[in-house]
Amino acid sequence: MRRVLQREITVLRHLAVPALLLLLATSSAFAQSGNQDQGKPPANNAADAAKENQRKTDQFAEAAQAINGPAGNPECVWLGRRVVQLIWVDDLDTAFRHVDLYDRFGCPGGHIQAAFRCLTRFGAQIDDKVPNSLRDHVHMCWINPAAQPPQPSPTPAAAAASPTPAAAPASPAPSPSATPQGTAPPSPAPAK
Repeated sequence: MRRVLQREITVLRHLAVPALLLLLATSSAFAQSGNQDQGKPPANNAADAAKENQRKTDQFAEAAQAINGPAGNPECVWLGRRVVQLIWVDDLDTAFRHVDLYDRFGCPGGHIQAAFRCLTRFGAQIDDKVPNSLRDHVHMCWINPAAQPPQPSPTPAAAAASPTPAAAPASPAPSPSATPQGTAPPSPAPAK
């Protein structure tokens, strides 16, 4: 009787681990499949996917027209924008792996630097709560790394409080001996 019990316990032990793994796998599969019912109908997902693919195609075409050289190639655009975005979210390990691929395709590394420099100028306008805010700014900076954020216009009260340029006292022109060699002395501003 004791041998039979030991054999049953041994068999149950060997079956318990796979049964437990099977139970965990099916429970996680059920948990994941429950989220699909709450989403959009499949027809909308297909339409959204088609719109997203068209948007990507349009962006690659825009980059090819706006950028001369290899930085406008689709593979450089795709990898470069990903690198800039990954650097922005501080995923540097993944960004460096993408930079290795970027270099293998013969893409210019300086364009990543210029696009990231541009993105830092727009940092105040990137909002995590706005969908695609970071992605859109990265694309804009990839297309035009020299882009500047719009300057805030002065409020009417601040404009009225500050003196007008015509009312500012004229400063005397510096003497020619005070200017560095090779530069012309600045000309006085015309009065308005």
